[in-house]
Amino acid sequence: MIEQQLLGAGLGAIIGAVLALTGAGGGILAVPLLVFGLGLSMVEAAPIGLLAVGLAAAVGALLGLRQGLVRYRAALFIALIGIACAPLGLMLAHQLPNTPLALVFAAVLVYACRRIWRKAARELRGQSPCGERQIMPCVLNPLQGRLRWTLPCARALAFTGMLSGLLSGLLGVGGGFVIIPALNRYTNLDMKSIVATSLAVIALVSTGSVVSASVAGVMHWWVGAPFAVGAVLGLLLARPLASKLAGPRLQQLFAVAGCCAAVLLASKALLG
Repeated sequence: MIEQQLLGAGLGAIIGAVLALTGAGGGILAVPLLVFGLGLSMVEAAPIGLLAVGLAAAVGALLGLRQGLVRYRAALFIALIGIACAPLGLMLAHQLPNTPLALVFAAVLVYACRRIWRKAARELRGQSPCGERQIMPCVLNPLQGRLRWTLPCARALAFTGMLSGLLSGLLGVGGGFVIIPALNRYTNLDMKSIVATSLAVIALVSTGSVVSASVAGVMHWWVGAPFAVGAVLGLLLARPLASKLAGPRLQQLFAVAGCCAAVLLASKALLG
């Protein structure tokens, strides 16, 4: 058991380093690592991955909060709806067999990696990583520096919370690949503020999902605790290297690795 806990801590450190170097969305590799590295099922790996990603995201969110980048009202609104929807995703996860659950996760992983690749490609071409923005329901009040809360704005952010909460409970993903594009589409925030706000939402929704999993008795703390500690240590150790190593090329490399993990996960599910 001690060997498995040490291996879990090492795998967690890898996830923490990936999060530090690639930003929100990197934690989606936590579940495949747990499945292949520790031999867990999708249902067993999901809450453990969320615990690690949530703790790592909380560190990033606190740093962003100190810098005044987190839109905490929007983050809290999205997170509360996400926390309410997470138990439904957890219930669905326990009703679905492992094979279709793994295939759904693989499809989501490919989608997330595709978005990361496209964002990196825009940066390499010298374009804005946000892409072209259309009419946005949530805009900043130039006088107050806060988002204007309108019904279309609340509806858009509520839908974002629902989707991130469902995916959190169902697949054990933080939802950065959902929240960041949504905030980019629905608000006129800059990318630093979008990422910091997304990390705050991920931390809160992940906490809610982990609590739900613990209450349901499906959280394996003997594996989850070392994995989470390793993720935080990996994040802190790799963070100073982010300014030197992070960039669009590294994000594209991550996207390729994620797609390979999705293929392996789907193959394992189909071929046993």
